[in-house]
Amino acid sequence: MAEIWDLYDRDGNRTGETWVRGFGNFKDIPEGRYHLVVDMLVLHEDGTYLLMKRSDDKDVYPGYWEAGAGGSALSKEEPLEAAKRELLEETGLIPDSIELVNVVFKDSSRGMYYSYLVKVSSDKDSITLQEGETVAYKWVNKDDFLCYVDSENAIGSHNQRFEKYINTLR
Repeated sequence: MAEIWDLYDRDGNRTGETWVRGFGNFKDIPEGRYHLVVDMLVLHEDGTYLLMKRSDDKDVYPGYWEAGAGGSALSKEEPLEAAKRELLEETGLIPDSIELVNVVFKDSSRGMYYSYLVKVSSDKDSITLQEGETVAYKWVNKDDFLCYVDSENAIGSHNQRFEKYINTLR
């Protein structure tokens, strides 16, 4: 089944237009239009952070480790609703709390990013991987998380969206 996205203007308002997702076709979204993307940095109650390894089949950052989970909102979804759905689909986790930490527009990816800090208390071994999305996971302490963030293997755009939070950890 095709994934359908609502398109938004630069003020974050739905335009009434939709986009049918295809492999890498987000680059073809018209200039001045954006699709809603959510990403979640997942913090366990014990102070560790969740890193997920992206599938080699992904059209963006295949095989990279990323901090948390995320994806595009489906048509008619609100940001928080999309965040909870993506978190459940990609990790099997249900958040104890979820806090919006940033909203960023990125012209190169035609994305309007809602970035959340998610706190969980569930069993750390209860992670479920979503076929075609993720292939592995690990929990890392704060120091190892910051080492990951500072490494060349980190997804820079993700770090930028969470920069203010990451700086509070330093």
